[in-house]
Amino acid sequence: MNTYAVSAASEPTHPAFENATLPLPPANGQPRVVIVGGGFGGLRLAEVLGKRDVQVVLLDRNNYHTFQPLLYQVATAGLEPDSIAYPLRKILKRHSNVLFRMGEAQRVDAERNVLETSIGAIEYDYLVIATGSKTNFFGMQGLEDHAMGMKSIPEALNIRSLVLQSFEQATLTNDAKHRQELMTFVVVGGGPTGVETAGALAELKKHVLHKDFPELDLRFMHIYLLEASPRLLNGMSDIAGEKAVEFLQAMGVNVLLGAQVKEYDGATITMQDGSAIASRTLIWAAGVTGATIAGLEHAVVRGNRLKVDAYNRVEGCANVFAIGDVAAMVGTDERFPHGHPMVAPVAMQQGTLVGKNILALLTAKNLSALQSNNALDTTPQLQPFRYFDKGSMATVGRNKAVVDIHKVRFQGWFAWVAWLGLHLIMLVGFRNKIVVTINWVWNYLSYDRGTRLIVRPFKRKSEA
Repeated sequence: MNTYAVSAASEPTHPAFENATLPLPPANGQPRVVIVGGGFGGLRLAEVLGKRDVQVVLLDRNNYHTFQPLLYQVATAGLEPDSIAYPLRKILKRHSNVLFRMGEAQRVDAERNVLETSIGAIEYDYLVIATGSKTNFFGMQGLEDHAMGMKSIPEALNIRSLVLQSFEQATLTNDAKHRQELMTFVVVGGGPTGVETAGALAELKKHVLHKDFPELDLRFMHIYLLEASPRLLNGMSDIAGEKAVEFLQAMGVNVLLGAQVKEYDGATITMQDGSAIASRTLIWAAGVTGATIAGLEHAVVRGNRLKVDAYNRVEGCANVFAIGDVAAMVGTDERFPHGHPMVAPVAMQQGTLVGKNILALLTAKNLSALQSNNALDTTPQLQPFRYFDKGSMATVGRNKAVVDIHKVRFQGWFAWVAWLGLHLIMLVGFRNKIVVTINWVWNYLSYDRGTRLIVRPFKRKSEA
């Protein structure tokens, strides 16, 4: 079983390996667990299975883990991308039984226990889908063509380049209408990502851009935050949403509630009520959809997520699990009738529990194999998942944040400090913690953003 088939182009063509099927070491008959995705859930699962009598293969399209909650700071020139990314091989190197392969999962063949990937077919005993989510444009092609998503480091860098390029272009035009379009920035989506991005843009306007572009009148820089529902931060308390609006408006952000986007052509955002906003930059933070894999279509439910049972097993599959954003645990928890929120703590807690349950399944199999009769009951006692919600928080800007911890709710400077502390704790890698801390202290004391570099010029589709 422990055979890993790859194309000849994916490995060095050493004579000993030509026309051969390369084994995944150690080829010692250990059961294999394949994890697809090196996000919060996939990494936590790999950690649980580390140094156990099981072979773990972690597959990801990138060779690094991304700390997605801080992507907006990369997009707004607050942090460099390597501050929020960490090499997966470096994370996993202390576990000799955990192997990393860089590639994309393409299709699950559940009947044969095979995962088809861009680098070959991988057989598994247990498969865990931890592919997360991707931007959901709700079928609006104009938005997909022209809006800026923010789910990856390349996308965040594209936004940073586009924001800075817009100001560079604004200094070169005598067309007042075009200049206004370039200096108008619209963020769609009133969740934590949208709120934090709009606040960060307002901080750029107030503290940085007026010094970089003295020839421009920054009074004409407009920032909009559009939310289709009647309030911001729907997953948090009413007071958190109200304070977020208050903070943003005080920072100069135009917050429009009940504002539903109908279409966007790269220059004009048209709303459902017929109103319009002229802008060359629309940042889409209004929704995500599960990043599923072909072969599991029978289990796909609302939100393009995979329906799982209380143990995170994919519907109709005994040895395929799904965790995190891509998993929809429907009907098992009265608090979340449509599935758990798509946040990092859910993925991490599910990764921990699935790891323990897989070990329980493997232990039961080993015991069963040792028994010559049925005197010993080897049925594994799996633990169902129950999400422990530790609370929610979102930062709005300098000294401004909102925090909900069950019935304890607070806002302002203390909430902002709590937000900073939690995100530093959650960051992967000691170096990243130090670098981010230094950046945040410098930015706070200097009122500056030191990473205003256009290192990868971005071309709008309308300009291509």
